[in-house]
Amino acid sequence: MIEIQFWWLAILPVFFGLGWLAARVDIKHVIAESHSLPLAYFKAVNHLLAGEINKAIDLYIDIAKKHSETIELQATLGQLFRRRGELERAIRMHQKILSRRELDENQRQQIQLELAIDFIKAGLFDRAETILHDLANTDSARLARKELLAIYQQEHEWQKAIATAELLRDESHSYQLEIAQFYCELAAESLIRAQHDKAINELELALKEHRQCARAHLMLGEIAFTKGCFDLAIEHWLKIATHDVHYLALAARFILNAYREKNQLAEGISLLTRYVQQNPELDVIDLIYEQLLATTGIDAAYEFVRERLRENPSMPGLRKLLEAHLLVAPDEQKVELEIISKLLHDNTRTYSMYYCNECGFKTRQFFWHCPGCNQWESYAPIRGKSRAAV
Repeated sequence: MIEIQFWWLAILPVFFGLGWLAARVDIKHVIAESHSLPLAYFKAVNHLLAGEINKAIDLYIDIAKKHSETIELQATLGQLFRRRGELERAIRMHQKILSRRELDENQRQQIQLELAIDFIKAGLFDRAETILHDLANTDSARLARKELLAIYQQEHEWQKAIATAELLRDESHSYQLEIAQFYCELAAESLIRAQHDKAINELELALKEHRQCARAHLMLGEIAFTKGCFDLAIEHWLKIATHDVHYLALAARFILNAYREKNQLAEGISLLTRYVQQNPELDVIDLIYEQLLATTGIDAAYEFVRERLRENPSMPGLRKLLEAHLLVAPDEQKVELEIISKLLHDNTRTYSMYYCNECGFKTRQFFWHCPGCNQWESYAPIRGKSRAAV
């Protein structure tokens, strides 16, 4: 039988009493804080929640004039000026706060970061960079480095971007993908200057950093093709499929060009056909159809798209089948088929676009770096699909 420790029964009311007292103290503190804030402050918060930024700013300006000692309020007002695009006012506000002697170290670092962001938004990268470097040995160092990384990407300072990303590495984010893309950007600049060996070295560094970097394999293949090494070019391009077969679509036309240079175009078409048979979503159907139409005629091209539509029914596949059928249809059927084809084309335009998986930015051109949100490799290499759907 379990013995009851009766002294516990005596101490329980003490614990309840302490809890009640702590709750009363917290409540009194909250009430006191709320009474110290002007009513206009809460009205401004309501405007912010409703998305009425201009009304909130007007109220905050009035509060700030009457309560200039409130650092947090001044900082919030500076952020709101920046959001509204009034960068000069945001800069002046944050500079004014920094001139105050009563700032503690955490507050000073916070305002320095805000001022640096103001300068970045205004395009004053040098001034922002100076402030961010000053924060290198503070508790705000990581946040400062993230802003520096954004600056270096905008200015195409890829070596500095690599060095900064390496400092940002931690368990939560390795930055392998980004660093590999920075090396690819360096290689692209080297190719513009016809420095092929330098570009190859940079692309090998990209693959060392991130062995699944499809862009590095793609560029190495292009360099080999330029040098007339067609087998080596094909080898580089086919390595893409070993990591993510969908990216092979970006190299498909290059692969056919290499086989054409070898006088083996039919073999290249057969190779891509096998890939699409094994991977129905591979975005090369239009290309193979085009090549079959030019080399073997309409019957082979029509049969190819018909088989693909049977294996993987899709609106783009149906549109391509109608396009092929128009070429062989009797004249009396062509008018109706052309109307259907036009309607289908108008209603499937979204299937011809690439979509950023981060921000939804859509474009007809594939980007490694999204113009909308500045994320790397956020586009799926399949038109009409997000990466999440691949």
